[in-house]
Amino acid sequence: MRLEGKAVLITGAGSGIGRALAVEAARRGANLLLTGRDRIALEETRALIAQPVDVHIVPGDITRPDHCAELQHVARRAFGRLDLLIHNAGAQWAGPLERISDQALATMVNTNLLAPMMLTRAMIGMLRLAAPSRIVFVGSMFGAIAFPLFAGYSATKAGLSGYADAVRRELRADRIGVTYAAPRATATAMTARAPHLSDAFAMTLDAPDQVARRILRGACRGARTVYPGAGERVFALVHALAPRLIDGAIGRQLRQAVRHLGPRWQSVQGPSFAPWRRHPGAIQPSVKERS
Repeated sequence: MRLEGKAVLITGAGSGIGRALAVEAARRGANLLLTGRDRIALEETRALIAQPVDVHIVPGDITRPDHCAELQHVARRAFGRLDLLIHNAGAQWAGPLERISDQALATMVNTNLLAPMMLTRAMIGMLRLAAPSRIVFVGSMFGAIAFPLFAGYSATKAGLSGYADAVRRELRADRIGVTYAAPRATATAMTARAPHLSDAFAMTLDAPDQVARRILRGACRGARTVYPGAGERVFALVHALAPRLIDGAIGRQLRQAVRHLGPRWQSVQGPSFAPWRRHPGAIQPSVKERS
């Protein structure tokens, strides 16, 4: 798939990997529909796009069914089809499971798993119109290798991987392909909330633009899975074949991290619960006319 002239919808496009995906897709000539909870952040993403492509921003809460319907309406009105749907929006709380609140668990499930389910369902008709088309699910290596202190997050990303497999098989006859991307830790606002954990576990943080390029490169060539981190595919294979080896290795990492952090290892880090509010004129198309 070449992205020039294609219609691309990206969720969580206001920062991190989502913003980098938007900038890279525009560089490749794609027309964009961007959504996220923060209108100002989406405007900042749009300002980074220099190419003469159509960019439409639709602020909103991706976990709300009415927002999925709104995105479908805007995509139909703006493009008449959808060539590439990228599920990137995510939520993460890190810390001991017994200290993670019910609200945090529910938000991770709703954002990381339920929202992609609902939005995929809403966009199937638009994807059929553009077939051959593609869906990209941005998951995590924590979905393939569940990590202590990230239990809820790992569970939702593992569920997303399973959902991607099922959708791939269900929509194959419609010529709608599916790519599941599993980045390792990336230097975004999400990981910045728990620097003590990334430091204690000696996590390598990839740059968002590097991850975005690899995801889009894989999606354009029709890859089933994309592992933007070097060696992550091998690590996942070892986990599948000999999980006790990984249990032992991660267990040792956890013990070292606890000793390194002291009481800090029991803290919980995650986004604040600021409700999304509809901004005036929430549907805000911006068209950069082609020369």
